[in-house]
Amino acid sequence: MRKIILLEHVSLDGYLAGPKGEMDWIHVDDELWDHVHPLTDEADAVIWGRVTYHMMEHYWPTAADAPGATQHDIHHGRWVNAATKIVFSNSLVKTKWENTRVVKGVGKTVTALKQEPGKNILLIGSASVARAFIGLGLIDEYRLTINAVMLGGGAPLFPSERARRDLKLVSSKALASGVLAVHYEKV
Repeated sequence: MRKIILLEHVSLDGYLAGPKGEMDWIHVDDELWDHVHPLTDEADAVIWGRVTYHMMEHYWPTAADAPGATQHDIHHGRWVNAATKIVFSNSLVKTKWENTRVVKGVGKTVTALKQEPGKNILLIGSASVARAFIGLGLIDEYRLTINAVMLGGGAPLFPSERARRDLKLVSSKALASGVLAVHYEKV
């Protein structure tokens, strides 16, 4: 069965974006991308909410072919264009980006997705979708890159009403930038 893997950049105090939506605090470098690329190689689908989908749709369809594209842009651009893009939205009806499915309702949809043939499914960004999946216990693995900053507010990763979730630490790696990459699995 496919796994749902939550892949998020998060502040030390648990936020995905600052109070005004800022994400300038996220440290991204080649070492981080080298850490993330194996996850995309083991996945063939990505889950986003509508807002994150629109942000990604604006950049990634042509990023790999742009003059001066970085190795990351080429690798990730090719991966995301080939991947099935699953967008959870109550308002989005149509999309232009190839291999995109818009779905409503989390519970039964996710169960069906996990039963489909294929590789793992990454849930990236999309704070409200991430909170819903966490709240419903739908995340199989947590892959967090914890940045050395406390934002004090913003878009929280974890739902305010939290049920207990026992996790097993699989690995942790301190990156030269000060980012801590952690990998937890459901017990």
